[in-house]
Amino acid sequence: MPDVARSGVQALTHVEALSDFCARLAPADLPARIAARTKSHFLDTLGAALAGTRSIEFRKVRALVAPGGTTPLLASPQRTGPRDAALANGVATHVFELDDSGGCDHTGAVVLPALLAALPSCEAPISGGDLICALTAGYEVGRRVLDASGGYGVHNGAGWHSTGTCGTLAAAAAVARLRGYDSAVFRHALTLATSFSSGLWAFNHDGSQAKKVHAGRAAEGGLLAADLAGAGFSGPSQVFDDVWGGYFRTYVRDVGHAAELSAGLGTNWKIERASLKPYAACRGAHSAIDAVGDILAETGRTAADIARVDVRLSSFLMDMCGRARLETLAGAQMSLGYALAALLVFGRVDLEQYSAAARGDSRIADVLGRFRFHPDAQMPQMAEPEVTVIFADGESRTSMVPRATGSSERPMSDTAIRAKFDSLASMALPAARIAELADFVGVLEERADCRGLSDLLVADEPEAPVFI
Repeated sequence: MPDVARSGVQALTHVEALSDFCARLAPADLPARIAARTKSHFLDTLGAALAGTRSIEFRKVRALVAPGGTTPLLASPQRTGPRDAALANGVATHVFELDDSGGCDHTGAVVLPALLAALPSCEAPISGGDLICALTAGYEVGRRVLDASGGYGVHNGAGWHSTGTCGTLAAAAAVARLRGYDSAVFRHALTLATSFSSGLWAFNHDGSQAKKVHAGRAAEGGLLAADLAGAGFSGPSQVFDDVWGGYFRTYVRDVGHAAELSAGLGTNWKIERASLKPYAACRGAHSAIDAVGDILAETGRTAADIARVDVRLSSFLMDMCGRARLETLAGAQMSLGYALAALLVFGRVDLEQYSAAARGDSRIADVLGRFRFHPDAQMPQMAEPEVTVIFADGESRTSMVPRATGSSERPMSDTAIRAKFDSLASMALPAARIAELADFVGVLEERADCRGLSDLLVADEPEAPVFI
């Protein structure tokens, strides 16, 4: 690695190292567990994306894209230009909160739509191994930029939604690796992408649909950055330095931690930091869902036995997920209280439990009344909540799940991942096509050319109604 000790060039050399690593990344460089992990996230994200075509948000954005073009839109015969496809398909991928988290944060939802948009225009065949490398590069860059920005708590705590800000660079990296850019052009794609970073947490105060657009805009912006770099545009060489207008000063009001961009390259694979999502809720609710479920399983009790649930949580999590705004799907999915209520009323926290009919179930209001939230200013910002279940007979149990289901520490089984994919994909595609897609991903590393993948994701059948 280049010398990083000299003042004024430290950040740039870390960016160079990251760009060089990702540009040169080859299938043989990936440990078997990383290739397998990437394929699991790929299949999972495809399912989330297909389900998302049933959202009103996707269909509204789809109606705005430019007509014509050759790039497919998901679960539709409609085609458009690559960047419009990345935008619309990115909205679909993130809209139902079922895509993975823990990367940039939602890396799959920005990387996959950008790659699907770029694939059809590739002149040479794209092997399955190279597609896996492109996906991996996106996860590497997205999380490393977030870590360099102080991590999720610092960056998002400042009001920026990292899926839209850091995710733009993840998408640029994925497309740059797919196209085989050399290290210098790859770096220009990354640094150009910083000018397209955007996304504010203001949506959280009223359940706005704005959040659902962030992944699409990141995919679109990353693809544009890669296009510009490929056309010879240069990116700002000092954007990760401690300078006015630099990424860190702008987004975290600090000098940042540029060394995180290159720390542990080739050994600390960032996709292992990402988590799949078994529940259709904001990731901030998942550990508490697991904790309540664990307590019920361990005690043999049922929801009917619960008198009260006390939740001690960080002030950050309280601000993010402590309100119950059930009038919209977006508001409900950001509510920790609703997630726990859905678990206790319906026994599951799948997408169906977030439908308008489920949100309006009279039992939900009754159960919500049993919850008590206790923000603790002394808890670390990113600490998972501590849940205490008090039963009607006075017995109580307390649990805290440090890493939720879907993480490396508490992984979903291959069977559960496939079942989730089948369920979500069935909202948009027939069973035969779903099986074909699963088979495609299952032996992805053996594929000689993946440019036809997008064609497997379109549909000519009449559309199902929107899910609300």
